[in-house]
Parts: sequence; C-alpha cells; structure tokens
Amino acid sequence: MSIRKIFIVSCLVFFQTISCYAQSPDEQGLEIALEADMRASSFGDFTAVMEMVLRGKGGRESHRTIRVKTLETDGDGDKSMTTFDSPRDVKGTALLTYTHKVGDDDQWLYLPALKRVKRISSRNKSGSFMGSEFSFEDMGSLEVEKYTYTYLGTEALNGKECFVLERYPVDKGNSGYSRMVSWLDKMEYRVWKEDYYNKRNKLFKTLVLSDYRLYLDKYWMAHTMKMVNHQNGKETDLNWSNFNFRTGLDNSDFNQNSLKRAK
Repeated sequence: MSIRKIFIVSCLVFFQTISCYAQSPDEQGLEIALEADMRASSFGDFTAVMEMVLRGKGGRESHRTIRVKTLETDGDGDKSMTTFDSPRDVKGTALLTYTHKVGDDDQWLYLPALKRVKRISSRNKSGSFMGSEFSFEDMGSLEVEKYTYTYLGTEALNGKECFVLERYPVDKGNSGYSRMVSWLDKMEYRVWKEDYYNKRNKLFKTLVLSDYRLYLDKYWMAHTMKMVNHQNGKETDLNWSNFNFRTGLDNSDFNQNSLKRAK
C-alpha cells in the first residue's frame, strides 16, 4: 500500500472515530431506536394466534386463547385487535388499539356480556389488561416518537452482545412507567429483555422475549414473551403461533363495528 493510501485510510478511521465519540448518549440511543424501528417496519399486516398463560404467586395457572391482527398505517402507529376465543367467560371480549406516534393512543374494549364498547381513558392505560401482568399501555405498538432515549453501553446477555438502551415516556402523566431499560442484540436489533420502572423509579416488571423466528426473510418475531411482576410475584406468558403476513387487512377491519363482530 502506498504512503498516500495509508494516509487516506488513516484519516477515514480517525474521522469515523471522532464522529462516533462526538455523539451524545441521547443521540446514540435515538439512533439505535430508529434502526430497530426501521428493521421492524413495512410488514403491511399480520394475523397470529396467542396463548395467554396467567400464573399466580403459588404457581396456579389459567389459560386463554386469543386471535391477533395488526395493520401498519401511513404516517401513524399501528392498529391492532385482540379477540379472546376461550375460556367461555371471556370469549368474544376484544380490544381495539390505535397507536399514535404523537399524543394519546385510542383504545376500546368490547364486553360481550354487556354488549357494549367501553373506551379506555388515558388515565387507565396503566391498569391490568384482562387480569394479566401486561397493562393496556403494553398492548400498543412501540412508536419511536413516544419516548426519549439514552444509550447506556453494551452488555452480554445469554451469550449475545447487546446494546443497553434506556427510554423515557414523553407523556409522563399518563404512562404507568418512569422509564424502561431494553437489551437489543447488535446483530439484528431484537429486544431480548426489558425492565419497567414504576413512578417511584422502583423495578416494577421484567419482560423476557425468546424463541425468535424469521418471517419474509426480514422480520424477527418472538414466539415467547414472559412478563414477571416483581411487586406481586405473578407472571404472564404470551405464546405466539400461526403468524401470517400481508393477508389483505385494511382499515375497515379495525373500527368499533368490527369489535362487535369479532367473535
């Protein structure tokens, strides 16, 4: 290699290093969040089946079967509907969620026993979703604009080198969390673990994701999600299956009338 080429390569390495170090932790955090979001975008729509396992402090379990459908929307967050198929006492109950990039999300819950649709207010988003350790807030899609970010560094988790990212809700008043800490692997930007802190900044819940599988040669979907509540000792597992992408869903499949038809 000539002296000139060595000089050019040295300069490139130098400026790349300077650029990397010039980024603040907040800028690095946002950059990682945007990359993760980009990799998970443009799927169009999907349907799936989900088994919800509620596990009490003593280990007693109850099982629920749920159908899920999700639609990406242009310029805003996803729309989703979750419909309970079993057991009989919750069959037909359905949650419709419009996640927004800015402002409060919209959520409606259909209760078949009452034959009416109940709107979930922003103040109640931190409440338990159908007795699980997931809140109504957790049921929406994760939109980058909803949070600010700080990069905390890297850490090995289950043999994977991960980015550790802290995010803070922009809407602090209506969120049930003060902050969340996420572990994303450096290779695919998949989230493997998240710690949720309550308003008093105490560790509240931990979500562990596993059994990732690749769809359409691009989209990694976790087939197992375990949420552990550190305050009450309860757990909820979400076991996913039967993913189907680009099924032709549209906005007419996600309105209050479709909630009542979701049987």
